[in-house]
Amino acid sequence: MFRLPKDYSYASFKPNEKEYKIQPFDKLDVKIFYNNGVNLIEMQQTTVQQSTIEYSVEYDGLVKLPTLGRVQLAGLTIRQAEEFLETKYKEFMIDPFVKITVTNKRVVVFTSGSSTGKVITLKNDNYTLIEALAESGGINDYTKSYKIKLLRGDLNNPEIYLFNLQKVSSMKDANFILQANDIIYVEARPRYASKILAEITPYLSLFSTALLVYSIFR
Repeated sequence: MFRLPKDYSYASFKPNEKEYKIQPFDKLDVKIFYNNGVNLIEMQQTTVQQSTIEYSVEYDGLVKLPTLGRVQLAGLTIRQAEEFLETKYKEFMIDPFVKITVTNKRVVVFTSGSSTGKVITLKNDNYTLIEALAESGGINDYTKSYKIKLLRGDLNNPEIYLFNLQKVSSMKDANFILQANDIIYVEARPRYASKILAEITPYLSLFSTALLVYSIFR
């Protein structure tokens, strides 16, 4: 799974983004309030919750929103997107207050090759690789801590990063901040003895049965 040519050129590490940026295929919970959020305070005081409506970021980064139609939000941080929409909605309401939440911020982690996988929700904007590995069960003796791949972006042509967490000097890479839909793959060590034993066990069982039958009728 996720095998690459030996001479594959991995993506170069980039400076970590301090804030999450909206990207195509994200799901957004967009709530719009009037008078700088006065009705939001009223709702909190009366424990009334506004229903959640998810808006999809389309492949080209556009989001179709009430009144505004399609607007470009991909590439913006949450704060930038909220300020942008507040400016847009000023044409239609007094002192709009916009609250945006990305609802699909998840990553997939395979910690023992393809045999063990887990979907993890990103709990904050600065959720790191080491946190995802820890939450998914960590790295055991049967995996290669020096060969951890991270796939990001379009799976038809993804960016692939390679991490080596075997040495303390490389642990700074573990603070790599994750993005929604990242795939983390920890390569498993070959277990030749187990495979050989699994192959010959049926024959050993058959031989033992035959030996038992021979002993009974001897």
